[in-house]
Amino acid sequence: MRLGVLDIGSNTVHLLLVDAYAGAQPAAYASHKRPLALVRHLDEAGRITPEGQQQLIGFIREAHDVALAHGAEDLLAFATSAIREAPNGQEVLDAVAERTAVTLMELPGDREAAVTFFATRRWFGWGAGTILNLDIGGGSFEMAMGDDELPARNVSVPLGAGRLTRDWLPDDPPSAASVKALRSHIKATLKPEVASFADLGRPTLVAGTSKTFRSLARIAGAAPSGAGPYVKRTLDRHDLSLWAQRMSAMSAADRVNLPGVSALRARQVLAGALVAEAAMLAFDVERLEICPWALREGLILRRLDQLVITGAAPSEWRDENQRRLPTELRRPTATAESTA
Repeated sequence: MRLGVLDIGSNTVHLLLVDAYAGAQPAAYASHKRPLALVRHLDEAGRITPEGQQQLIGFIREAHDVALAHGAEDLLAFATSAIREAPNGQEVLDAVAERTAVTLMELPGDREAAVTFFATRRWFGWGAGTILNLDIGGGSFEMAMGDDELPARNVSVPLGAGRLTRDWLPDDPPSAASVKALRSHIKATLKPEVASFADLGRPTLVAGTSKTFRSLARIAGAAPSGAGPYVKRTLDRHDLSLWAQRMSAMSAADRVNLPGVSALRARQVLAGALVAEAAMLAFDVERLEICPWALREGLILRRLDQLVITGAAPSEWRDENQRRLPTELRRPTATAESTA
């Protein structure tokens, strides 16, 4: 089946189309995304502005049309911390449902951590033993650990790279005082959460998921994305600490020239590095492995498992949404149902 996954993140809004079958590895068919940083469309109260809402709704309509055009049979649409933590988040979800054919599923932070862990377990397998998974997003930082497919403990804290850059590193390049203050804030926020993992013992494998960890590993010398997903990529704490120190003296224009750093993430990669370094120190981790799968893949795999267990076929997503779609977006031959 062709499955669409619509991810409303803090930095980008991303539609991923995959060909997925029970028991098989999901294979990417097409990708459609826009660098819409919702964290930059917040007012002083943290509400998503009307302009941000208009851009979001426009992309969701566009993504829905792309999914229809490419024969998607099912659609999973979800929103993470950017909408979850906005005071008007529910209003935004209601507006999306009213003005598009898509219902966004709001993922709580702990569930986001659990589903990402699930993807990591599927990637590394049972032979990996006890896994500690770390994931840095734009608005939040997730930690999860356990021996099974779902973690024994999974938590989310407001330490996303975009959020921290906006709130703590307003200058470019940042001042030494602001970097020092941010380090203290990250350490204080992580301390009680990391302590809650103590009774789980030492992990056999520590993994890092998300674009931020992939970028940090690339900066530190890991293979480029063009080498494929099966090349082992690691991130050493010693190397990370060196690069965090170097990047603290760089402007965004300098950082964008580093390998693996896009213009979109050049400003926030320093905050991501500080979170990663602090987490590795707090968990006493010298090295972690980069996992190419994360939240999107976890949702896809959970959906496939659900179909296998229930014996259900994909619902008539395309038919139902064709009827609900605004007239100007309808395709005469398209058929599809929102199962988000």
